[in-house]
Amino acid sequence: MFVAVPLPERVVEDLEVFLAPRREGSPFRWTLPEQWHVTLAFLEHVPDRTLDDLVERLTRAARRRSPVTARLTGGGAFPHVGKAKVLYAALDTDRVELSRAATGARAAAGKAGIAVDGQRFRPHVTLGRTNRPVEATNWVRLLDAYGGPEWTIDELVLVASHLGQGPRGRPRYELVERFSLGRAGSGPVPADAPRRGR
Repeated sequence: MFVAVPLPERVVEDLEVFLAPRREGSPFRWTLPEQWHVTLAFLEHVPDRTLDDLVERLTRAARRRSPVTARLTGGGAFPHVGKAKVLYAALDTDRVELSRAATGARAAAGKAGIAVDGQRFRPHVTLGRTNRPVEATNWVRLLDAYGGPEWTIDELVLVASHLGQGPRGRPRYELVERFSLGRAGSGPVPADAPRRGR
């Protein structure tokens, strides 16, 4: 499972329109636009018995955070541009508040007895991966020319990832819960509840 910031449909569509004509001949395996998100906490294994406790703790953690505005703009590569294995879109937002949301999500999981990936939080949206490192300067320059629409991050989501069950052997994502940010969030939002307009 993972805790993430979901992207509104219009944000996904705008980035997809920008990338679609430019993917041809790239060395990357492109991620599916409907799976784009900003990961706050990666939870490798969540036993069924801990799920209710996790949801309760994530609800409280989300209430302590405030909504922030954000937009996708620019990009980069991991581990670095010269030997890229991951190409990503960067996020322009209140990094302090978003980092606190990530810390809160990781702390909630830890208190529920769930092991959390300990990597430093670097907000981004993974666009493509490659097994062999590639030189990605031109791709990062291309992304530096992109600036997407602004939106308000006002919820977090808990997602189950079913490895190998999606198209072409990719993961299939299942939305488990939504959590409203700020005091307005009184509890988890049912996963099948309609999303508010952005």
